[in-house]
Amino acid sequence: MATAEARGEAAVRVVLVDDQELVRAGFRMVLDSQPDIRVVGEAGDGAEALELLRGVGADVVVMDVRMPGLDGVEATRRIRAEDGGPRVLILTTFDLDEYAYAALRAGAAGFLLKDAPPSALLSAVRSVHSGDAVVAPSTTRRLLDRFVRRAPDGGAIGGPPLPPAGPGGLTPREREVLGLVARGLSNAEIAGRLFVSETTVKTHVRRILTKLDLRDRVQAVVYAYESGLLGARDE
Repeated sequence: MATAEARGEAAVRVVLVDDQELVRAGFRMVLDSQPDIRVVGEAGDGAEALELLRGVGADVVVMDVRMPGLDGVEATRRIRAEDGGPRVLILTTFDLDEYAYAALRAGAAGFLLKDAPPSALLSAVRSVHSGDAVVAPSTTRRLLDRFVRRAPDGGAIGGPPLPPAGPGGLTPREREVLGLVARGLSNAEIAGRLFVSETTVKTHVRRILTKLDLRDRVQAVVYAYESGLLGARDE
């Protein structure tokens, strides 16, 4: 199978950040097996990752959250504060969900459970690189709801405050689209649900982000939960 470079395409450049070398080795094996993905660097903690990224071009950072020294949450915040910085995919386990939620608020493009199958890792990296957010799994929705209920003021578990609760200023259709985004539906799935074109959905999403001063789809999901627009019963 021809590589992305052989076809004249740029491979997705990935940096792996985890304090466990064996974990990094496993992820590298999975990612480097693909013709369109290339691991360009590894780091054992957040500080090392920031230093590495100053000299290595990366599109996606696969980041553990709990590491010695600078953890994944703060490293994510610093990476996303840089113009043109790579997108961050957070790795978590069920007992570290609180960290994953804080990382989402810090600007991560989504999170993936460490015990996810290789196919899920590959899909997540490609989705994040394409500008989408990894927020679809039902586990993600349940965990977001759980931690939103534990932090009703939007600041109890870290990260910048989101806009005031209540999606004011949105049209009824925009509220409907926001709810579907929060349930993890892709633009194509929303288009099919609402019987409109995917371009129309993209326009709605862009307007929602602008009106609510949100950075991306992940913040839109968090906002939908924190505002009360979507809760556990809406799954």
